[in-house]
Amino acid sequence: MGFVRAARAAGLPSVVSFTVETDGRLPTGQPLGEAIRAVDDATDGAAAYFMVNCAHPDHFFHVLDDETWTRRIHGIRCNASRQSHAELDACEVLDDGDPAEFGGQHRAIKDRMPWINIFGGCCGSDLRHVTQIAKALAA
Repeated sequence: MGFVRAARAAGLPSVVSFTVETDGRLPTGQPLGEAIRAVDDATDGAAAYFMVNCAHPDHFFHVLDDETWTRRIHGIRCNASRQSHAELDACEVLDDGDPAEFGGQHRAIKDRMPWINIFGGCCGSDLRHVTQIAKALAA
């Protein structure tokens, strides 16, 4: 909230990207939708949009319903790995998942939320994953 308020005071656009855990909630336990609504309520909707980052699509796809708050999400940067943040922190070899499946999951998100226009990778992703995302979205 402070970041959005500071950006607005400086006349700059802002984007807030939330990290979620394997249950689709923020590390504090707060539901994603509640967090987005809280920032919008506290700042009169000053954020340009919101994103979700550092989570596998399986970790948050189930919370993306057709409510007003989901229309505020315009970007995702997903982990290729299904591991939790704690598991990723402790692993010795990074799990890179299945790039083709990963691309298909992005297509499913785009089909559910066609207004999303920013896609990228996070933990465990590389050019193979981004290529599959691009192919799936272009299909």
